Amino acid sequence: MAAFSGVLQVVPFPIAGPVQPWRAALCWVALTPLLWALTRKNSQGEPLKVVHAAALAYLCGVIWYLGNCYWIYQTMYLYGGLDKPVAAGILLLFCLYLSLYHALFGALIGAVRCRIGLQFALLLSPFLWIAVELARSRITGLPWDLLGIAQIDNLALTRLAPFTGVYGLSFVIALVNALWLVRLEIRERRYTRFILSIMGVVLVVVYVMGIRRVAAPRRYPATASATLVQQNLEVGAAAQEPEPPVSQLLESFSFLSRHPGDQMYLGIPGQKATPFVRFTPSPQPRDSDLIVWPESPAPFDENDPEFRSALSSLARQAHAPIIVGNVATDRTTSNARGFFLFNSASFVSSQGEFVGRYDKMHLVPFGEYVPYKNFFFFAQNLLHEAGTFDAGATRSLFDANGHRYGTFICYESIFADEVRQFVRNGADVLINISNDGWYGDTSAPWQHLNMVRMRAIENHRWILRATNTGVTAAIDPSGRVVEAAPRHVRTSIRVRFGYEHDITFYAAHGDWFAWLCAFVTIGSLSLIRAPRFRRLEG
Repeated sequence: MAAFSGVLQVVPFPIAGPVQPWRAALCWVALTPLLWALTRKNSQGEPLKVVHAAALAYLCGVIWYLGNCYWIYQTMYLYGGLDKPVAAGILLLFCLYLSLYHALFGALIGAVRCRIGLQFALLLSPFLWIAVELARSRITGLPWDLLGIAQIDNLALTRLAPFTGVYGLSFVIALVNALWLVRLEIRERRYTRFILSIMGVVLVVVYVMGIRRVAAPRRYPATASATLVQQNLEVGAAAQEPEPPVSQLLESFSFLSRHPGDQMYLGIPGQKATPFVRFTPSPQPRDSDLIVWPESPAPFDENDPEFRSALSSLARQAHAPIIVGNVATDRTTSNARGFFLFNSASFVSSQGEFVGRYDKMHLVPFGEYVPYKNFFFFAQNLLHEAGTFDAGATRSLFDANGHRYGTFICYESIFADEVRQFVRNGADVLINISNDGWYGDTSAPWQHLNMVRMRAIENHRWILRATNTGVTAAIDPSGRVVEAAPRHVRTSIRVRFGYEHDITFYAAHGDWFAWLCAFVTIGSLSLIRAPRFRRLEG
């Protein structure tokens, strides 16, 4: 049953493309087999020991990560150029490590079950689940596909996100999974009855409020336009052709910036789609209020005079500011290299001046830098291709025409508590530039898109997303993909968007709900040590 739960947890998330509604609905029962297994008795008729519960949940976690993050193998093998056995080994080690969080959840359930009782363990399980998700976000730094992301298209449930973040959705899903196993006959257990009553009231209120809003989904006014460029360059070991010269790349990017195509096709369930045959650039230049170039493998260096001249000329011709992904270097005497190297987004004003830059703050471990490099001395041959970027220090905002733009780069989009700080600091619209070419035709681009959509809901902001290979899209504040381009096509699209100025409760206060669940978990675990605490179950 624990292994079956691992399989069920994989299904509601993208596997090779967008998720169909029937698959997303399986999240409401995906945890139930695991909870059933963790709360059973052993062959001696006693509750499972903590170590046994942890082992069951660990098995579930390994299966979940193998199914959800299988794309790591292809990234390492096809695009990273590693041998197949090495790539497979990296994927296995990744799963074995991250599954420790599932094991922690199982251990917590087992401890509560042994000391306090089955019913209390089930009712406490949503709090434990969120506490573990928070630990995964804060300790390991990989909150990839948290449980609530599975319901990104549930407009009733996503109304929680502006208040609780994605953790509120995860909590409701985990709670429903637990309630399938809670006994209906409450008898005289006043603690259980009280907790069930409170949870029932909360669920009813959330449901009624959500249904009222879903009955008439809001359409957000689009008052501005942007051209999003998708150059579709091959990356890493998959790039078979010689790299084009910088001058040719700049000419190509500039052409796409001035001659965007029409709205493209994107096969997302519930999203309006138009057939796509091929990219047809507009015959005449089309102006926009903003041009966005993606993070890409193009060798664009902010200090390169040819690069700066081309961007300045394009901005003046288009009468529009430009946000462009590039590398940047700052000279320093504080390290042996004599300079800092950043993965950056530069901002060019409509007058052609380089007026701002955001340096990526949350780097990809083993991709953009190697953590604890001395510890991994035995794998230097494997890691020598990893980037040597430095982390930025400030979440810079770009100002133009009375509006403020907050830009986050690639992997940073999975960190809700970091993205919200752009909005708290005054961003009217969010920009996401990314190079998803490393993922190939796997689940990862679609998983990444869904997490970006959740950031739009949490912060009530439009997000303009320009990627190297897709998915390039405009996302409204309710998380709907309004316009998008197909993947693996050299193209650009002109999208409409708007500016929002309100601050959601989540943008202002962050992961307060997850921390509340963590404190409830700690408080409940303290009961385990209380010698006179009356068990809720005989």
